Amino acid sequence: MAARPTGGTMEEMKLAVKPRALPMPLWLQGAFELGQAALISALIALAPVAAVWLTGGIAGRDAPAVAQLGAQAWLVMHGVPLQIHRADGDSGMLWAVPLALALIPFLLAWRAGRRLARASYTDQLWQAFLGAFAVYTAVGVGAAHLADDGATSASLAAGASVPLIAAGFGMVIGAYREAGSWGRLIGVDLADWIAATSQHSRWAGSYVWSAIRAAFLAVIAALGLSALLLAVTLAIHWAAIATIYERLDAGIVGSAVVTLGQLGFLPNLVVWTLAWSSGAGFALGAGSSISPLATTAGPLPALPILGAVPSGTLEFGMAALALPVAAGLLAGWWFFREGENHLDEWLQLKVEARWFTAAASTLILGLFVGALAGLAAFLLAVISRATLSVGRFVDLGPDPLWTGVWIAVEVAVGVVVGYAAGPLLEREPRRG
Repeated sequence: MAARPTGGTMEEMKLAVKPRALPMPLWLQGAFELGQAALISALIALAPVAAVWLTGGIAGRDAPAVAQLGAQAWLVMHGVPLQIHRADGDSGMLWAVPLALALIPFLLAWRAGRRLARASYTDQLWQAFLGAFAVYTAVGVGAAHLADDGATSASLAAGASVPLIAAGFGMVIGAYREAGSWGRLIGVDLADWIAATSQHSRWAGSYVWSAIRAAFLAVIAALGLSALLLAVTLAIHWAAIATIYERLDAGIVGSAVVTLGQLGFLPNLVVWTLAWSSGAGFALGAGSSISPLATTAGPLPALPILGAVPSGTLEFGMAALALPVAAGLLAGWWFFREGENHLDEWLQLKVEARWFTAAASTLILGLFVGALAGLAAFLLAVISRATLSVGRFVDLGPDPLWTGVWIAVEVAVGVVVGYAAGPLLEREPRRG
């Protein structure tokens, strides 16, 4: 039997292993991750167009023309405006952001951001983001160049910059979710920074942060109630919607593409329903008005979902105004339960009259939360609008200013009522 070797250390006795391959540079990994997201979103945008073309739904188009339509669909998915050039020499803009379809690049970028955060140290994440954004910018420029078919074109600058909005938000949020804190993500610990401030600053920050969350809750609740109202409206008018489908006679593939397109704009319609329930209403063409009081609209395009638009004078339309108020009431109750009304505590130290401090702090809270909710409604109305650059359909959707004003007022009223009723709602029942 051979003798066992002696005199060697553990490091010397380890088996030789194959050296590791060089790690991929972060900028290249970022380019690969977001380039993959761009490719997947492009295939998703091209698939319905190719399906219609293969079934003969697009007459007189060859493969390069179908690729141009796919590039236009990819740009519309990201919210890039398109220029329409008419035969008479006039031109207009086609702009619409299908919010449901915009979630596709957002979620793909969210996945890429999480993967890049796992592969990066705190001070190196910018390298991965730089490579990712460079590739997405190049893809946007290429799509804008390919989309130009003579009748439709897109600005190269818009193609390079606008798609970065959805992709950028997705990457940042995904990286933050993976890191778990801004300190691990960007090297700045917000908790330590807040702890270094004065007590009054921390109280003010807690109050503002709680008000922001209350406004967010009010907007989410209002959107949820609006989505429920939209679902009920679609169910009531389902016969009219089915009739429009029959008149289109687009076949199985064509009807499926029309349905997918309408589903892509479903979140937009929820925002339009929110504007309708606030009293601001929305427009379906220049000179039209769809509001809880009455509907004034001319001939509408043959889209099945437009069969659910209410017509004439509505007897109980004004009852819809209670939806934003109810959302504000929920936000006010939540703020009371949060217990962060430091403004009320500060006023009590300055003024002895409790009736005045309670009324003033509650009114200021309602105005503050209502203003934040109105600002959010304004932004939602902006991104939900559309213009088709065809005849009078240059004005589609709610007016952002009036939608924000109406939502701000109604949510403020609800917050005041909800916060004032908080002590009654939280009172414990007496025990026998």
